[in-house]
Amino acid sequence: MSVPSFSWPQFDETEVQAVADVVRSGKWGNPDCTEAVADFEEAFAGYCGASHGVTCVNGSVSLRLALMACGVRPGDEVIVPPYTFIATASTVIEVNCVPVFVDIHPDTYNLDPAAIEAAITERTKVIIPVHFAGLPCDMDAILGIARRHNLRVIEDAAHAHGAEYKGRKLGSIGDAGSFSFQSSKNLTSGEGGIVITNNDDLHRTMASLRNVGRLPEGQWYDHFNPGCNYRITQLQAVLLSAQLARLEAQTLQREANGLYLDELLRDIPGIRPLSRGDVPIRHSYHLYIFRYDASFFGGMSKQEFVQKLAATGVPCSGGYPHPLYKQPVFQHKNFLCYAIPESVDYANVHCPVAEKACSDEAVWIFQHVLLGTRADMEWIAGQIRSLQTSH
Repeated sequence: MSVPSFSWPQFDETEVQAVADVVRSGKWGNPDCTEAVADFEEAFAGYCGASHGVTCVNGSVSLRLALMACGVRPGDEVIVPPYTFIATASTVIEVNCVPVFVDIHPDTYNLDPAAIEAAITERTKVIIPVHFAGLPCDMDAILGIARRHNLRVIEDAAHAHGAEYKGRKLGSIGDAGSFSFQSSKNLTSGEGGIVITNNDDLHRTMASLRNVGRLPEGQWYDHFNPGCNYRITQLQAVLLSAQLARLEAQTLQREANGLYLDELLRDIPGIRPLSRGDVPIRHSYHLYIFRYDASFFGGMSKQEFVQKLAATGVPCSGGYPHPLYKQPVFQHKNFLCYAIPESVDYANVHCPVAEKACSDEAVWIFQHVLLGTRADMEWIAGQIRSLQTSH
């Protein structure tokens, strides 16, 4: 079999025509026209089962809007996993709060509920569970902890467009849900983000913060909150609406291929797909992740394994080189103008599961690969098996 061709994004004349129509209208962004943006916000929120959606320039800003609307204050603590993109923690710094890193579960690479409670202090205000790779977190356990301690829950669903936990779309379960539309994401306009919520007050505040602090009852030059211009354009909105029409079918295809790849890889010694847990879920597979054991591959390091697998044509990565708390910004406390207490110190933070995932274990296959065929999944499994038999 020849090497399959995997491409992303997927589009046709629908997207081209939608963008061309906006260009020809001459109404590209706010305040010229907002109908396309509002239409997408309503459609995406409705798809997720939420009452409101607030689009913004990216998924980092959507997290920041949610944190600000949840009422955090300087010095408050926010629980985050160490195995995620930097924005999950850096946005906490940007609202003058303290990221508290809690380890991930070895079977899922998601925030471990068993470790959350021990990290809660009188300063804790928010938990940010990251549905990493599109695999739902244990939301029942996390929401139970949040209720006991009167904490807000902001779902980082940047990887989780279309994923479900017990029949509910991710992002609609906590107080707010943050999504990214960056170019690699399962729903994309190149850049962009949205935060969804069922809370009217949170929606009002986030919409104001996104729009230079304006409120509906005010005039154009009335500013009620310390927001900035984080609006997306009409061009992005129509592109997203066209892509949203494809999302459900693509999500079902990724799910089917992910489950099939699980079956294939379980038969290879030293390769273990992540667990999907014991409750009904739908995985969006922004990443397909498996755990690699070098002892079954002649001691070949994860880095060498990934390089050789990529050389066969499988779009893959070894993921993060180290957990977030090992990043220079945290190790050297390069917090610049942000009011992080001097007592905060990440030098001795140790999350062993996340560290093992980074150094030795986690291998990522990118989401667009799972839009291939069953034969493509068999080809991928064959490439992995060939690396084992070559040792």
